[in-house]
Amino acid sequence: MGCECSKFALYYWTGQSGPIYEAQNPDEEKDEVSDLPAFREFTFEQLRIATSAFAVENIVSEHGEKAPNVVYKGKLENQRPVAIKRFNRSAWPDTRQFLEEARAVGQLRNNRFVNLLGCCCEGDERLLVADFIPNETLAKHLFHWDTQPMKWAMRLRVALYIAQALEFCTSAGRALYHVTGKGLALYHDLNAYRILFDEDGDPRLSCFALMKNSRDGKSYSTNLASPEYLRMGIITQESVIFSFGTLLLDLLSGKHIPPSHALDLIKDRNLEMLTDSCLEGQFSTDDGTELVRIASICLQYEPERPDFKSLVAALYPLQKEAEVPSHVLMGISRDGETMSLSPLGEACLKTDLTAIHEILDTLGYKDDDGAATELSFQMWTDQMLETLNSKKKGDAAFKNKDFRAAIECYTKFIEVGTMVSPTVYAHRSLSYLMSDMPQEALNDAVQAQVISPVWHITSYLQAASLFTLGRENEALVALREAAILEEEKNAAS
Repeated sequence: MGCECSKFALYYWTGQSGPIYEAQNPDEEKDEVSDLPAFREFTFEQLRIATSAFAVENIVSEHGEKAPNVVYKGKLENQRPVAIKRFNRSAWPDTRQFLEEARAVGQLRNNRFVNLLGCCCEGDERLLVADFIPNETLAKHLFHWDTQPMKWAMRLRVALYIAQALEFCTSAGRALYHVTGKGLALYHDLNAYRILFDEDGDPRLSCFALMKNSRDGKSYSTNLASPEYLRMGIITQESVIFSFGTLLLDLLSGKHIPPSHALDLIKDRNLEMLTDSCLEGQFSTDDGTELVRIASICLQYEPERPDFKSLVAALYPLQKEAEVPSHVLMGISRDGETMSLSPLGEACLKTDLTAIHEILDTLGYKDDDGAATELSFQMWTDQMLETLNSKKKGDAAFKNKDFRAAIECYTKFIEVGTMVSPTVYAHRSLSYLMSDMPQEALNDAVQAQVISPVWHITSYLQAASLFTLGRENEALVALREAAILEEEKNAAS
């Protein structure tokens, strides 16, 4: 291969004097995020409620024995969906170190990142809170795809966006170091599982791997296998660039390339052997050869590798379909574009409370596992009988549209606390809506979801309450979540 490339790319020479780099970045698209809430510290109780008591149904990823940390999907009190990482209790014994690192990472806000919104540090509990990204990981779309392989143009966009994220991480981390004197921000675990696709189909880099997760500053969960890391056991910026080189090979081949094998695979630079067969006819030999070349200089044995600013400049000329939105290339439908709603969903969208009432009244307690068993007891105390009568009176009032009486009766049933029923909370939620008490209705819908995390009715009622409160964006999020849950339920039945 020759040593020249376009004027935007990096120049290199593999002789004994080492590589030489020059770079121009023809465009800057890494604007900092301005509409995110400020980084904050959460209480453990807030995050417990957000995840429905860390329900198994809300787990979105788990790791192995070396780092048994679990990530949950959750929803904050303002209905913002979040990802909550709960660390193993031994991961962060130093409270001060955890808080300092979390606050530092929380300052690194960028459109190429899954941004860190907050943390929790109570007793032995250590948790991180980030925006929830809905469209799976790069690993899912690249290695385990269901309907179509990832297109060449999208793979190149992933390479560029992640290079931009890491370049921002480097420059912002350096600026932060000058202000605080704390260590530079290094990305500890770059791989296809750390890249997620947002509602627009754009790839984003998870913020979680910016936390060291160790007692002594080393990252024991890392997949890094750069030569210097294997020799000395420390992470440097050059190690991160080596990992980026292995990511480029993953994108090219459509397979996970073990970092330890990356150097051997790249030596021959055989484009045909390295390339995913699903990409046939999607790119020119020159573009494919250029990507292999960029990967090869990231994977050099000696740590004389390009910086991320140079890599960003090198990847720009390969973006031949930059005008095509990511969600189109990915085949992902964005919120509001193709949302298919059931009659209940349509009623919530229009806040047609009469239609919602008819549907809930017809449904009754069919989806309420807890209430179905209440008549199986052979003996009842007077208090239990009175409690059951309160529910029955509430059901009768609800059916007859006497919503004030329904609220009163259901409240007596709930306050006794001998039985838990998400349907009762759902009925009282709609009764509050009918009585022009939308905040109380929202509170009940959230409580019903805590009891029954995957019951679609709870999300529908949250949407109706939020629409009534004038919080349309949050209502649309809840409505889409309800539609997905309802679709999953119907598919399983």
